[in-house]
Amino acid sequence: MITIKNADSALKDYYLDAVTAQLNDGISPFFSAIEKNTDFVYGKDVKLAVVRGNSGNVLAGAEDGDLPDPHKNRYINITAPLKNLYGTIEISDKALRASRESSGAFVNLLNAEMEGLISSARQNFRRMLFGDGSGRLCEITDKKSTTVYEVDCVKEYFEGMQVDVYSGAGNLYNGCKGVYVVSVDAAASTLTFDKEITDLIVGGAVYVHGSRDNEITGLGALFDGNTLYGFEKSKDKYFAPYKADAGGKLTETVLSDVLDYLEENFNSKANVILCSYKTRKKIASLIDANKRVVNSIDARTGYGAVTVNDVPVYADKYCPDDRILFLNSEDFALYQLCDWEWLEDEDGKIIRQIPGKAAYSATLVKYAELVCRKPCGQAMLYNFAAGN
Repeated sequence: MITIKNADSALKDYYLDAVTAQLNDGISPFFSAIEKNTDFVYGKDVKLAVVRGNSGNVLAGAEDGDLPDPHKNRYINITAPLKNLYGTIEISDKALRASRESSGAFVNLLNAEMEGLISSARQNFRRMLFGDGSGRLCEITDKKSTTVYEVDCVKEYFEGMQVDVYSGAGNLYNGCKGVYVVSVDAAASTLTFDKEITDLIVGGAVYVHGSRDNEITGLGALFDGNTLYGFEKSKDKYFAPYKADAGGKLTETVLSDVLDYLEENFNSKANVILCSYKTRKKIASLIDANKRVVNSIDARTGYGAVTVNDVPVYADKYCPDDRILFLNSEDFALYQLCDWEWLEDEDGKIIRQIPGKAAYSATLVKYAELVCRKPCGQAMLYNFAAGN
């Protein structure tokens, strides 16, 4: 007979390793390429010292001359708080009782819940990699009705998301906590919410539910904004990535120039180029027009890719259309207190009844933060037209 105790044991003994492997693999080529470890995690923070610049430890001298004076490495101390990542499954008491006498039905029930969790976690983690840590999705630009609002950025994947809407002053609008996006009209740039919102005004911002300012520090924070890990980019150029203006055109020469600039000026060799699907098609057409081999396989990630100067170009639906990112994956690491684990109560139980509901839930947790150890060694190309 299937019981809560049996289900608890199944999640611990059979599902955790499989779920962890699936959550760590297949998210994106960039995520597959970066390092993941528990180094430099102290308490609730990531703390690491990175060497900046050339310290001059290797010099040339005369055969009978004095030995060179010792040089100390120039360090920068980076401290970043670990972010709290959660994934929850829910099983109704009715479904559990219906499968009580059939282990096959129970396994199917758990499998369906775990597949939904894995799919959602993969997509949200992938989205966060391109975010700025705020969880912001878009801004309200116009009110069409009490349920339909025009936004400045609309993506098909917004549909079905649970969101919160804040005012420009950072206050949560009345009735705007945990609303669902029931439909998306990409052509009209509108979102339709599942309930009427009467006091929402133009200028409000839409955030992933419960995630405002709580997500990992993604690539958006690296290339946008004035600060990174508490350092002002304008005052410390080490934390300011290179931004190249394409001058309205996208050519092989422009792409190669960015790669060359990084290597010449920052001793950084980019090994990953990220862009939108629309932009990758343009890059592929440029290479194909010059009779190059367009597709290859990156041995590090196992993904097929277009290449520029032997650097693979990957498309990601979460990368904005207005930028191409040139990254050295060796400069990035996902520092984590632990890998995905089940949240247990004081008795070691994973599955618990949801208060006031005839249902049970279990939660996966991970405490982690994405850190770039050399922000100045990364680059972004902007101001290019897809049709040129």
